[in-house]
Amino acid sequence: MGVRIEERRLAGDRCGLYYDPLRLVILDERLAGHQRRCTLCHELIHARHHDPGCGTQYGTRCERRCRRETALALISPVDYGLAEQTYEGDKWMMSTELGVTIQVLDDYRQALRDMGVCVR
Repeated sequence: MGVRIEERRLAGDRCGLYYDPLRLVILDERLAGHQRRCTLCHELIHARHHDPGCGTQYGTRCERRCRRETALALISPVDYGLAEQTYEGDKWMMSTELGVTIQVLDDYRQALRDMGVCVR
């Protein structure tokens, strides 16, 4: 994809960012493994679509699309179903089992609801 990836400390609660003019992804160096995986996937999806920053109305739509695509890329339907059954819908346990953040799990559940699938 021609994207450079760097790690450094980011201000505030930002986990990562993508800057299209430089084709650059920056990940916060303090991220845990599962956070790094989710954030990298998220930012690479922004890169694939050449998304602008989040500060515009178009950016807001890009962010929604990116969060959905990230969740669908990182969670398999079979693994989700097994985790939901095993942990009876407990989000923390499920996200740990699936190796994703709770936000990614919530985004996956929203995608399922949008497709008309029942979730706990």
